[in-house]
Amino acid sequence: MNKTFNIYCDESCHIEHDGKDFMFLGSVSCAYPQIRRHTKRIDELKKAHNFYAEIKWSNVSQSKIRFYLDLIDYFFDTDLRFRSIGIKKSLIRVDDNTTYDDFYYKMYYYLLNYKIDTLDHYNVYLDIKDSLSAVKVRRLKEILNVKYGVFRNVQNICSNESLLMQLTDFIMGAISYNMNDKLRRNQAKVAIIERIKKHLNSQSLSTTNYSDKLNLFFINLR
Repeated sequence: MNKTFNIYCDESCHIEHDGKDFMFLGSVSCAYPQIRRHTKRIDELKKAHNFYAEIKWSNVSQSKIRFYLDLIDYFFDTDLRFRSIGIKKSLIRVDDNTTYDDFYYKMYYYLLNYKIDTLDHYNVYLDIKDSLSAVKVRRLKEILNVKYGVFRNVQNICSNESLLMQLTDFIMGAISYNMNDKLRRNQAKVAIIERIKKHLNSQSLSTTNYSDKLNLFFINLR
């Protein structure tokens, strides 16, 4: 029986000259029939903690730490999956034929080109990047379907339209903060990273030996 999955994508530290060492692209995948259930449960979790803002890593603070930790626990208790790729930005090379923007979407191909079952179907949603995103996203769909032919939809949406997109931003932010912010002065963010490591039974979030639950892969640019 064919299954359909939604994949919600976001990025962190992808701006070319932002002073960060690593760019990350990440995704949360969810079986299509489970989307409503997960959305409902996350919304209930927000209400239980009197949390009414958009879930964003950049907004993490100590005042709502219990909500954030419960959200991480919820992710690990469900069938939701997270995948991320990391790229060391100093190794990125662009020329007259390949722009930084082209490279960015090429990396999205590598993010999505992972354990695709050609008996299933996939809908991909990317957070809106700029006014040219729609053109690039259409091209990304075409390239993916040359190989697979199973990507029904690849499009941009606003993060406030989807709690699962917000969850992607949240987990993606934790991975990026762990690698790019060596001082780690925000104690709430540190606590979230420690909770993720506890669920993974790992001492580090900078290696790639995780299960399909949370998969982190670093692209080796040559």
